[in-house]
Amino acid sequence: MNNDNPSFTRVEDSGNVWLAQNTAQDAELSDHGITPTVLDTEAAVGQAMLNELLETAAQKDGDINIALLGGRGAQALHRLLGELAKTSEQDELLGRLNVFTQDALAPMSMGNCFSFVRDFERILGPDFFKKIKSFTPMQTDTDDLEAGLIAYLNKLESLGGLDIFFIGHGPEENQASHLAYIKPFSGAQSDHVAGVIPISSSILEHHISKFKAGGSAVNEQDEAECRSAEYILTLGPAAILQAKKVVQSVVDVDTAPAKVQTYANVLNTRLSSDKDEALQQLNANPGLWIRLHPNTKSFVLPNLGL
Repeated sequence: MNNDNPSFTRVEDSGNVWLAQNTAQDAELSDHGITPTVLDTEAAVGQAMLNELLETAAQKDGDINIALLGGRGAQALHRLLGELAKTSEQDELLGRLNVFTQDALAPMSMGNCFSFVRDFERILGPDFFKKIKSFTPMQTDTDDLEAGLIAYLNKLESLGGLDIFFIGHGPEENQASHLAYIKPFSGAQSDHVAGVIPISSSILEHHISKFKAGGSAVNEQDEAECRSAEYILTLGPAAILQAKKVVQSVVDVDTAPAKVQTYANVLNTRLSSDKDEALQQLNANPGLWIRLHPNTKSFVLPNLGL
């Protein structure tokens, strides 16, 4: 695709395509560390995430822009929001929400049961989507994935960026990790707001297994289409760093035990004060990007072993 959009520059790195913000300032790579909050149950994590949303709603007027987390990480939050949407208790809050997805497998039909959109609909429920102000998923069934991603980013930028980036923590080989789907050695930089990443069989297996573990109703036809996906659409480091608040949850160590060590590596790895060395660390282990955000909450369960 020829990117003639003035807001973004297309950058390709070893088959990974990144969209860089032309207006982005050179980011300060200041390591703020990470302080996990250990809660007893997944339900408690969901309530803590909801409390962060309620706090943001109380602190600002007007719209609230959030990126939903897929998979197990935020299902407890989504159940709470779904229940609230069945009542009138938080209609004012729901009516202020502009909701975005943060990653997706592509190409794949939007109706595929392994799509995050279908999982969101299943757990959040129809009342939630009727009451929120807008819902903007990443388009996965278009012939031009980059053009669809730019349209998505233009809407997010026009609304003022993310107030809350609900984010997870994904295990990778060599005890590394990903955020959203920023993969190790994909060349992500601090001004890259989103990307199109070649997919690996290990990611497909992880994606399918977590959907099955999360209770999604699946079928063989959709699973076959999902396994034929070639790319991951993902928000990038700039979207994380520019969000006003980052709220992380790690609740699925029982089905993804590698997270015990990969989360510990993010927790205990101090980023170098040398910028070039820090960028090498971030490229090798993108889970470390969360350490650069000054307003981060990380909610975890006791089985993470902290």
